[in-house]
Amino acid sequence: MIITTTSYIEDRKITGYKGIVFGEVVTGMNFVKDWFAGVTDTIGGRSGMYEGELEDARSKALKEMVNRAEKLGADGIIGVSFDYEVLGEKNGMIMVCCQGTAVTLY
Repeated sequence: MIITTTSYIEDRKITGYKGIVFGEVVTGMNFVKDWFAGVTDTIGGRSGMYEGELEDARSKALKEMVNRAEKLGADGIIGVSFDYEVLGEKNGMIMVCCQGTAVTLY
């Protein structure tokens, strides 16, 4: 499966459009990670725990989108973009959403 943020795939011809496909993941941040992230914020630096959670959520959302495209018989997904939202009463959850157009290629 070829996945790209562009509207075309170089050296390949789009032979059909199968529709828009999505991948969504909502994940919670637990209090231990929040505490360690707070320490990082206080002393400075990057929060590897949050970055790891984001990377995992992004990977799962992408995999979900690919699975949906494969079910449609697609060979590629073009125009892919990601969106991130903080959710929950205490902003304790993050949603990662990706979308693109499933296509068949020659």
